[in-house]
Amino acid sequence: MRSVVQRVSQASVRVEGEIVGKIGKGFLVLLGVGEQDTLQDLEWMVDKIIGLRVFEDEEGKMNQSIMEQQGAILLVSQFTLYGDCRKGKRPSFSSAASPDKAKSFYEDAIIKLKNKGVTVETGIFQAEMKVELVNDGPVTLLLDSQKTF
Repeated sequence: MRSVVQRVSQASVRVEGEIVGKIGKGFLVLLGVGEQDTLQDLEWMVDKIIGLRVFEDEEGKMNQSIMEQQGAILLVSQFTLYGDCRKGKRPSFSSAASPDKAKSFYEDAIIKLKNKGVTVETGIFQAEMKVELVNDGPVTLLLDSQKTF
């Protein structure tokens, strides 16, 4: 499982011109599911995201998690995180999960984040989405449950 986590002061996602998800302070998380991913990968990713200490404390140091800041997460499915560009110029998506598996994991991630007490807004799975954000910092992190990077 892979994700791009961006600390934002605000973010939103539109489908067919209509806002379907919107947050203020928190994370925009682009989430990709791989064909090899298991429920352990999902648990690892959720725990890693909510545990990231990238919000400033009272001394101005990146030392607080989204939980401590009471921030929100805008979670957007993103199969292209599994695009392999090592050969040629057209990405291969052969290591991305099937749409059925990806949707199931995406929906489970939403539930798990909410169960941890995080406010979660979402995009729409497999929809053509327009994502807008104000990256705060900027702080952008790459996470991979297989720890390939």
